[in-house]
Amino acid sequence: MLRAGEATGDVSERDIRRIQIRETIKTHLDKEKQLFAQGIKVLSLFFIDEVVKYRDYDRPDEKGEYARVFEEEYELLKAEYLSELAIDNEAYRKHLAGIAAAATHNGYFSIDKKTNRLKDPVVGVRAVDSDDVDAYDLILKDKERLLSFGEPTRFLFSHSALREGWDNPNVFVICMLKHSDNTISRRQEVGRGLRLSVDQHGDRMDHPAVVHDINVLTVVASESYKDFVSGLQKEIADTLTSRPRKATEAYFAGKTITTEAGPIEITPAMAKQIYRYLVKNDYSDDADQISKAYHEAKEAGILAELPDELKPHASEIFQLVDSVFSDAQLPKVEDGRKPKTNPLNDNFDKKEFQELWTRINRKAVFRVDFDSDELVRKCASALDDRLRVTPLQYTVKTGIQRDALTHEELIHATGFGENEQATYRADSVHSVVRYDLLGKIAELTELTRKTVAEILTRITAGVFGQFKQNPEHFISEASRIITEQKAAMVIERLAYDSLSECYEVDIFTGNQTGQDFSRASGKLKNHIYDYAITDSEIERRFAVELDAGNEVVVYAKLPRGFLIPTPVGDYNPDWAIAFREGSVKHIFFVAETKGTMSSMKLRQEENTKIECARKFFDEIGRRVTEDRVRYDVVTSYEKLMDIVGRAAT
Repeated sequence: MLRAGEATGDVSERDIRRIQIRETIKTHLDKEKQLFAQGIKVLSLFFIDEVVKYRDYDRPDEKGEYARVFEEEYELLKAEYLSELAIDNEAYRKHLAGIAAAATHNGYFSIDKKTNRLKDPVVGVRAVDSDDVDAYDLILKDKERLLSFGEPTRFLFSHSALREGWDNPNVFVICMLKHSDNTISRRQEVGRGLRLSVDQHGDRMDHPAVVHDINVLTVVASESYKDFVSGLQKEIADTLTSRPRKATEAYFAGKTITTEAGPIEITPAMAKQIYRYLVKNDYSDDADQISKAYHEAKEAGILAELPDELKPHASEIFQLVDSVFSDAQLPKVEDGRKPKTNPLNDNFDKKEFQELWTRINRKAVFRVDFDSDELVRKCASALDDRLRVTPLQYTVKTGIQRDALTHEELIHATGFGENEQATYRADSVHSVVRYDLLGKIAELTELTRKTVAEILTRITAGVFGQFKQNPEHFISEASRIITEQKAAMVIERLAYDSLSECYEVDIFTGNQTGQDFSRASGKLKNHIYDYAITDSEIERRFAVELDAGNEVVVYAKLPRGFLIPTPVGDYNPDWAIAFREGSVKHIFFVAETKGTMSSMKLRQEENTKIECARKFFDEIGRRVTEDRVRYDVVTSYEKLMDIVGRAAT
């Protein structure tokens, strides 16, 4: 039995390298087709172990084996892609057709001063001289030119001995045309492509809604997917040795958490409850390590409830649990053979969806008018009521070596017995660091220094005196409370103004390369795509329920590019739903799916965005006299029907 990526019989290394080069070009063109319209130039980087394989001075054209193979495979794939490109993609067709195979690859290596030829650099030598001025200037100095569409170079060949300066933000594909060795780790090699990309204007592609869709690095490795991933994650884990690994009673006991009532120390009894909670719900394994189930449940918003005694401190306790390192927190590396595209189907063209899309695709801007004096009063009052800073503390432990030590005690470093421990407040410890209190809070809250100064002068002396006890905690807590008060006032006085500009249909077809089908639903009949790529188990269940609902004509998991501006960041709703006419009163609905309806369990930022979205859809609804779009947060299809059902009565 042969699986993807495996070979049998008379397969030479030369065959494998050709396949790697072909797969790299194919992946590059897939990514380029996806990102060209967004003004992002895609670069691919080949690592080789011998310069002669790319630049061979014994040949008349000086092209090494890899250079010749690259041009052969590139021409074949270029012709294939040009024949399959959509007719309306004329801009990318012209761009691709205009670049010759020989002009689109280049290499950067060190130069032998005597022969003026490329040479294999010595591994470990960080600084190398180069007389290859064009390649040096283009790749290391003139990055703006390299990232412009006018420069044909898109594929770069480099020796495996990496040096600083090779970092480029737009490396989307890395190919390892070399044997694995121990001189350079996979983490270092992969790190050359782990940079946020930029567009033709130099703007970083770091918008939270699309940053993880655009900035995806593909590695074409010379080893199996399993071996590469396990090796990479082991290297990453080895660099995180300082993080605690086990969620034991001993780890939790004695930790201090900060609550609104002040600092609280985790008692042995509380530590036992936390430990039992994790074990009972399979949130920790037999080795007392945090399990994948915990992280999945937390992301989906369906964590089991804590014991009653711990509920008042739930957020602080979960932060404590999150501080324990687990393998589930390692970067997720996906098999590039598994993802596939998820094209639009005929449901997208249904008149019901087109009517819904016409109602919600209008862009808008927000404005906020509020009284600064009122904000100052509310913030000062909230700080007096809720600002509690954990004083700096230090613990002194004394112990004495036992009189008689056994070999076992020496091996396990248990020859000392602790006989005394005392904790003191660090009132006598004075830092020489000068804090810009006003500047830092102004930066974190996006208020002026003058407004921050007015707030702080109105709080009581006792509350302000906590700044000396722990300046950094004072700044972070004060900023959080002020931001919450500002957000509440913003919602009260927020207004949206519609623009003439609308979202284009291409946001539904963008980012269609290499989707992660491990997060996909089953095949759907009423969704605008054949599958819904969901972010949680709640969304996956909701998609299945929507598809089975007789009242639903068509629905869409809204793409990440569909954004509503809010004062606390852009917001991307989950679903757009068109109901069968006559089955409910509000036939057009935009839904946000959450694991809980309790605003106490949602982060303040999430609550603010949801409230802003309500105002946004109220505003765009004023433009139509009938069939206005309704927006709400739902936990299930049953809850959704309850809302539209109530609206119909």
